[in-house]
Amino acid sequence: MGNNLDGIYNMYFHDLYRFLLSLCHNHHTAEDLVQETFFRAHLNIENYEGENIKTWLFTVAHNAFIDYYRKHKRTNVKEQNFFTSLFDRKRTTEETVVIHDEIQEIIEMLKDLPEKHKYAVLLHDFHGLSYHEAALVMNVRQPYFKVLLFRGRQAIRNRKAGEK
Repeated sequence: MGNNLDGIYNMYFHDLYRFLLSLCHNHHTAEDLVQETFFRAHLNIENYEGENIKTWLFTVAHNAFIDYYRKHKRTNVKEQNFFTSLFDRKRTTEETVVIHDEIQEIIEMLKDLPEKHKYAVLLHDFHGLSYHEAALVMNVRQPYFKVLLFRGRQAIRNRKAGEK
């Protein structure tokens, strides 16, 4: 795998960046954490046991974020448009407005969720990891992960129902 680290970097950079950005809400911090993730992956390549590489990288990224968060013990205030730079292709003005509105809705839905519920929703619903993979990333048992995901989704549904 060591010889293919560039390919892996190119394949998973954007997924890891979006995941870390959704956790730290700061473009520069997310970029630094992605670099830290790949640095740690390179240093600990011998610990890779052949499981899904995406799951392993998300686990490394999650741990890098937790270490960063503990070190800084504060949450950066997110900008209201921090997701907008994540879309690469050209879009019409109407598409951009619709996407911007959807992003704002996601930001609002996740804003006040407890951290573990937010991680569960982000990993499974937004980044497409399976229950098993997301539980590995969060270092929890799969049944507990399902509870966290259920509670996160329920909180979002309750919030949306309260808005109507």
